[in-house]
Amino acid sequence: MSDFINFMNEQLKDPIFAAEWEKMRPEREYIKAMIGARIEQNMTQKQLAKKTGIRQSNISRIESGNCSPTIATLQKIAAGLGKSLHIEFRKI
Repeated sequence: MSDFINFMNEQLKDPIFAAEWEKMRPEREYIKAMIGARIEQNMTQKQLAKKTGIRQSNISRIESGNCSPTIATLQKIAAGLGKSLHIEFRKI
């Protein structure tokens, strides 16, 4: 196992850390989906920016988790990737 995975497994034993980690799961999921879809299409951030009208620097901030996009922005990104945005409420 990698050092990072070992580190995370150790951190997740702390209930406070685990709760914060879980709270951030939706953000991690949309970032992972966005980056995955972009890479799957061999598209750069610059190309996605051109397709969506969103500045490349903003795409970078979203992908790095340094800003929280609106639903409208996520819809533009999804459309630029040839996808649709799907938001779901799941039973806890």
